[in-house]
Amino acid sequence: MGDGISSRIRGRGTRRGKPGGRRRATVIAAWSAAALVLVGGSGAGYVYFKLNGNLKGVDINAQLGGDRPADSGDGSQNILVLGSDSRSGANAEYGTDGGGARSDTAMVVHIYKGHKKASVVSVPRDTLVDRPACTGSDGTAEAGRRLAMFNTAYEVGGPACAVKTVEQMSGLRMDHYIEVDFTGFKKLIDTLGGVKITTTQAIDDPKSHLTLAPGTHTLDGEQSLGLVRTRHSVGDGSDLGRIQLQQSFIKALIEQVKSVGVFSNPKKLYDLADTATRAITPDSQLDTVNKLVGFAGGLKDLGARDVHMVTLPVRYDPQDPNRVLPLPAATRQVWTALKQDKPIPASATRDSAGDKGSAHGVVSAG
Repeated sequence: MGDGISSRIRGRGTRRGKPGGRRRATVIAAWSAAALVLVGGSGAGYVYFKLNGNLKGVDINAQLGGDRPADSGDGSQNILVLGSDSRSGANAEYGTDGGGARSDTAMVVHIYKGHKKASVVSVPRDTLVDRPACTGSDGTAEAGRRLAMFNTAYEVGGPACAVKTVEQMSGLRMDHYIEVDFTGFKKLIDTLGGVKITTTQAIDDPKSHLTLAPGTHTLDGEQSLGLVRTRHSVGDGSDLGRIQLQQSFIKALIEQVKSVGVFSNPKKLYDLADTATRAITPDSQLDTVNKLVGFAGGLKDLGARDVHMVTLPVRYDPQDPNRVLPLPAATRQVWTALKQDKPIPASATRDSAGDKGSAHGVVSAG
């Protein structure tokens, strides 16, 4: 089946202030749903070419060249998953602003050797990092910048700059890149038939347009999008609290994908594959159905219990409580563990602001 799981991106050689007018969304389904629903779904003839035609890849290799971390060579994989907050096209209903698209959500997904377990590191969008020099989408050079917000890497240089920034931060080579937009996320959840979750407290957030009573709910696409955007009525109202909701939701999503029974329903499988391939922008090593199917085959055994999710260890910036700064020693622990294909130690996140929020436990799989 194409290049399969071995295909990689290769180079050559809150406290929280007012959120402003931005209505941000998070797309966290890409690596689980977009991959898992494609297993066994390539088909032939019209179906094959239809799904292939939905995919538009990004050639990270050509843009970054050879000045990158080395491949691990141990069978593990690192995938950068981004959710873009572009307001163009159908996404315009989620608000407008004067800036370009930014990476609303970033997750570094590490698939351990053997592909039976994974760790996911959420990188807060407001993390202040040293952004490397990049080439902009119009071909112009973008100078590097110290203490830039992480999500501006995507804004100034698109997917390649986001990958370059993560690789510089972590010392890990990103083997793949997957991006999903707002509208694609909603459609994917609706096509899946919704995601069942349980809330332990009421959620009423006018900013994300979501109102839920305590109890069990099957969320449609619009409600799911609202949930992963919610922060004002849960915990301390920070973006770090919202990340905790996102992490809980993705586990519920993984369970839903594995239990929906699409493989015995060809139409359901095709509809999901069609929606997923429209929703994502992958790297050029995953931009055909065969490549995606091979990639998905390496993830199909992962369940929610096999996925360990953490937030990059951070503290609030004393100069600006709307920004966070990485905790140097703790972040080194995280990246070193993944580089060595080992579990992330609990000590790495013990003192992190991202691990202390009160949004943990508010949402669980239904």
